[in-house]
Amino acid sequence: MTAQLETLPYRHVLTLPAMGSAVRMARETAEQVLAEWGISRRHPTVDPALLILSELVTNSVRHAPALSPNVTVIFAAGPDTFAFAVHDRHPYQPALYGAFAATGSGGLATVMELTLGLGGTAVVRGDADSRGKSIWITVPL
Repeated sequence: MTAQLETLPYRHVLTLPAMGSAVRMARETAEQVLAEWGISRRHPTVDPALLILSELVTNSVRHAPALSPNVTVIFAAGPDTFAFAVHDRHPYQPALYGAFAATGSGGLATVMELTLGLGGTAVVRGDADSRGKSIWITVPL
């Protein structure tokens, strides 16, 4: 991946209530923006990326709604990169690479297995006020 997140030309932001329907809406929006950006639904990265997105939104909906009534998904893309972040206002920042090393089959372990299998990266970025975080996933196209 050659592009830095800040230089990716395509962007879309989606804010949803932290409820079960957010997962479906985030996936549908991802499919729509990818199509608008000329990224084929059949691209081999798309299905795993949608699964990763679903897992991250599910985690926010399950674990953060008491402190974060909304979940925000940020999508970005360029010629060789697709990136997305799931943001909530819960302060807990999971250890992504620790989840991958664990032998369990939890959601974050799946996220990391898929992300690394695609040659991508995962980063947790805390909010400036330490009351929320974004989990950024970047995968090559």
